[in-house]
Amino acid sequence: MDFDKILEEIGDFGRYQKIKYYLLCLPVFFAAANSLSYVFTVGHQHYRCLIPECESAETAHYDTNWLPHALPGEIQLDGTYKIDHCNRFKPIVNGSKYFGETCSVLMFSKETIKCNQWVFDKSSYTIAEAWNIVCEENKWKLALVGTAHFAGVIVGSLWMAFGDHLGRKITLILATFFMSLTGIGQALSTSYEMFVTFAFLNAVGLSGIYPLAFIMGLEMVGKTKRGVAGIICNYFYSIGVALLGVMAYFYTNYIVLQLLISIPPMILFIYYWIIPESVRWLLAKNKNKRAIKIIEKAAEVNGTKISEETLKNFRELEVAEENSSANKRIDESKSEIFPALREMLTTPVMVLRILILLYNFAVNALIYFGLSLNSVSLSGNKYFNFVLVSLVEIPGYYVGLLAIEKFGRVPTFSGAMFICGITCALCGYADVLWLQIALFLIGKLGITCSFSVTYIHSSEMMPTVIRSSCIGFFATMSRVGSLASPFAPFLEIYYKPLPYLVFGFLAFVGGILYLYLPETLNRKLPNTVEEAMRIRFQADLNGETPLNEKVTKPE
Repeated sequence: MDFDKILEEIGDFGRYQKIKYYLLCLPVFFAAANSLSYVFTVGHQHYRCLIPECESAETAHYDTNWLPHALPGEIQLDGTYKIDHCNRFKPIVNGSKYFGETCSVLMFSKETIKCNQWVFDKSSYTIAEAWNIVCEENKWKLALVGTAHFAGVIVGSLWMAFGDHLGRKITLILATFFMSLTGIGQALSTSYEMFVTFAFLNAVGLSGIYPLAFIMGLEMVGKTKRGVAGIICNYFYSIGVALLGVMAYFYTNYIVLQLLISIPPMILFIYYWIIPESVRWLLAKNKNKRAIKIIEKAAEVNGTKISEETLKNFRELEVAEENSSANKRIDESKSEIFPALREMLTTPVMVLRILILLYNFAVNALIYFGLSLNSVSLSGNKYFNFVLVSLVEIPGYYVGLLAIEKFGRVPTFSGAMFICGITCALCGYADVLWLQIALFLIGKLGITCSFSVTYIHSSEMMPTVIRSSCIGFFATMSRVGSLASPFAPFLEIYYKPLPYLVFGFLAFVGGILYLYLPETLNRKLPNTVEEAMRIRFQADLNGETPLNEKVTKPE
């Protein structure tokens, strides 16, 4: 059964698909917030040494006018005094004596000693204060949370294999519930070790949500609407990240913030009764009766009629399913995935395409997360910068949507990568603040555009029977790239613009390699490896489909 032809009859993006599609985007919204929450839960919190000769631990304030008398530091160009966080001047008086929050320079020598108690800035509350993670020797503990997160994201790619075997819907629901439960566990953790464990598990859950929802949305619409479906899903991701920044501004306690983004997704277990399974997956698994029911419901809601020829095909499929044994169906469903993978990995053309996609997924993630994480280090308000860098993704997605429908997937991706590469390289040498921020935002816009395109394009090149597994494999490689992103700033040690130059070079190479891939604009999704292989290199957009079927564009 050709599902693309059926969609032409019942509506390729009708009312039924729109309702279900927007519902699918809700888990993406919450997954986005959870994916970067560690930026604030583990974020930098100002602290200094407690001076027991001058203050008590119960009433101490972070900012006081006598700090230069008790703490070593240096005066900045703007006149502020930058203190040493972990050392203090040795007191001249014997023992600890509290002088009523009044300190004199005469009370301290110029000899420094290590602190053993700290005073934190109360404008925010992070795990640094919760478990006294202070000073250079403990910074690795904060970095380890990010490492655990990205390690969990890599492990979470296994959800995609479950999506091909168990079904898209049930796997999405399980991943969402798991993310919600472990996010609550993060907030209620009673030790650092417990928090890191739940951070890892939370990442395992959220990593399956976006690709599963993305594939389900893509598989329920016609070939002329796949670009729109893919991009709108990304809007929800960007808004989720931006809203995280807004909530972090108002709720500076990491426990409250984590609960706010983790509790609401618990309600999405009701999707089991209101979201349909992917029809393409059901047809690929020979579950024809369930697929036909969903198609008939979609036609009813969309106010369209199914042709007699299609109804006849439905009856034939129902008879075929009844005549096949349950055991045979189970055996077939188990055996479909691995032969398809083996066939694809023994074909040089498909292997080369996969390698190009793997490189670009990794590079896109490296640059995307590298720029996102560095946004809070830009001059100005860290919350405003985070929200601004998140919202610039929306025009990036919109530009991508317009471009992929006008010029195609390949030219749009390569063009976006070239723009990102040039602006990143220039950003490294920009010494004017407004110019640096402008180049930074243009680079983020470009990488956002390319990241959204590669998900759509790769999904259109992979066969239905292993599409979820392939996207999971590509997503795993992107997580390897994101795992390296926190280390990019360390390249500044060798040469200050080096991180941006590396981003620019990798993006430029990716854009060139991508030109080798075939165009898929307005072409039907391949169901088998053979159909995927027959997608021609740089095919004529107005010509024939891989299956010699003319593409009819809507008026």
